[in-house]
Formats: sequence, C-alpha cells, structure tokens
Amino acid sequence: MTAWMVRTGHGQAHPNSGRRGTVGREGDAMSRGRGVSRVPGVLAGTAAVLTLACGVGVAHGTDGGAAGAAGAHGAHGAPSAGASAGVSAREPGGGGDPSRTVDVAAVGGSSWMRATGVFSPPGSFVPSDALTYDTRLVPAGARIEVTQFVDPSGTRVGARLRGLVPGRAYGMHVHTSPCGADPVAAGPHYQHRPAATADPLNEVWLDFRTDEEGDGRAEALHGWGFREDGARSVIIHDRQGGAGERAACFTVPFGPHGRE
Repeated sequence: MTAWMVRTGHGQAHPNSGRRGTVGREGDAMSRGRGVSRVPGVLAGTAAVLTLACGVGVAHGTDGGAAGAAGAHGAHGAPSAGASAGVSAREPGGGGDPSRTVDVAAVGGSSWMRATGVFSPPGSFVPSDALTYDTRLVPAGARIEVTQFVDPSGTRVGARLRGLVPGRAYGMHVHTSPCGADPVAAGPHYQHRPAATADPLNEVWLDFRTDEEGDGRAEALHGWGFREDGARSVIIHDRQGGAGERAACFTVPFGPHGRE
C-alpha cells in the first residue's frame, strides 16, 4: 500500500484526537471559546448564509478558480466535461443549508465530488453544514471547499479555505461522523485500519498554513479508499499534527464511489 500527503505546514504526530480522553478536552476548550464570541459570531454567520441564500455564490477555492458545474474540469482532479457514459449531479442547499453546494460526477471507474460551505456558529438562524466552534480561529463567513477524486488506484482529497486568520498554521483531518453543535459529534479520525494512534498514512491529514489573505489549501493522496458511510466530515484543529482543539467542522459526503 502506498500513500502520499501534500500539505503546506508540518506538525508532529500526537495521540489520536478521536480517542475519548482527547475528545473531551477538545469539547471543553471549544465550549470556553464559544462563550467569548458566540453572540457576534451568530449574527455574522446568519448574515453570511442569508446573503448566499439570496443569490451570491460561494467562491470556490483560494485562487477563485475551481470548477463551477459537475461536468466542468474542476479542482483537484475533476473529470473533464467531455467524458461519456458519466453520471453527474448538483445539490445546491443540501441538508437544508442554503450556503452548501455539492457537485458529483462519475465516469467509468472514477468519480469526483466537491462540497462547499460557509462557516456559521451552531444555533445560527439559518442552519449550516459548516460549523465554527471558535470564531477567533475560524470566523463566521469563512469559506471551505473539499474535493475528492477516486479511481482504481486510490483516493485524493483536497481542501481550500478562505477568510481564516492570516499567517497561521491549522490542522485538519477527515472524521467519521457528520458535524453537530457539540464538537465531539464528528467522532474520531477516519482510519483505513483501526489503530490506537494518529498516523498520516492510515488517516487523511490536511494540515495547512494560511497566507497573508487568510487563505489556505492542502491535499492528501492515498492508495486506499473510504468505506461506505465511514467518512463524513472534516475537522479544522487549532494546531497541526495528530491532535488539537476542534475549531470548526464541515460535513462532507465522502465515499468509495468509482472504485471497483
């Protein structure tokens, strides 16, 4: 089995943040963070999501140039528009979230998925599948795009973010469950093979560092694919490596689609 990870920052491995003890620490810390900035964060998040619901599109990618529709050539290895015998779908406002867009395309033994969202604190007037638990690190209105490209050789996951703290290192991993109001709801890191510790070869790590604009990106490549319904979100952590406080979460429809 081969695996590669490309990221903009570096951090050493720590015990798996998905284990019960670490998750508890993350949840406690995020509760304190929400107490500091919850009211302005909720208002800002609601305004951002309402703006998008009224027709302003989400910017796709930190360079402003990711693909628009499922059939176009998109970011991080999207299939081309001319491919035949393919299946594509577009799901704006998935899950009741008007800021969310999901694009899916499948051709033969490969598939591509892109999900975008706008971060909002839990409890905002308009629900969001992108939740910020600490608006000091992930401000309400920050944007995220996650892509997945799958073919018989493996899986490539990419992430692009906008509107975070400039010049800061963040950790990010794929987690097992959808996001919830409680940071713990996303569960532990997704692991290809169950293990006691965090490992970038056995998990999907997307650590990154933002530029002077607060934008960042990362990509991870693995020779294995996700189990059906086994990977459901990405968590942004306050530091790089295998663990960290949970600053934000985005529900993503990862899947094994395209692998035979």
